[in-house]
Amino acid sequence: MNIYDFKVKNIQGIEIDLSIYQGKWILVVNTASKCGFTPQFKGLEALYQKYSDQLVILGFPCNQFGNQEPGDEKSIQEGCMLNYGVSFPMFSKIDVNGPHASPLYTYLKKALPGFLGNNIKWNFTKFLINPEGKPVKRFASITKPEKITTYLK
Repeated sequence: MNIYDFKVKNIQGIEIDLSIYQGKWILVVNTASKCGFTPQFKGLEALYQKYSDQLVILGFPCNQFGNQEPGDEKSIQEGCMLNYGVSFPMFSKIDVNGPHASPLYTYLKKALPGFLGNNIKWNFTKFLINPEGKPVKRFASITKPEKITTYLK
């Protein structure tokens, strides 16, 4: 199993087969537009623009941490995409922990457990997937996007 086995809904509600990203590095990030880490959108966008030939960033809004993504998909688009200039793919709001966690996140957490267990601790946890579809590195919320460039080899 790898990330290419999953299908997810984009922010417009259209199902996307993640195999369309085969051959690229993928950075999966759970996002929130009202979080102390929300300014990372700028760094993520800069990373995406600089490495778009080899990297795609997939943003998954989540409201499980401090009610920091309370809106619907339209307000998420306005908050993230317009306010922060996000052009990388954004997806429908999901749960990353608990009984309703996205199957993609269940897979990622099992493949790359966190320091204190499998659960996602906060918004802007990042998972780097290599071009073969295998998760290779998990980054904590505090890791700034620009630090990830050292892993793109």
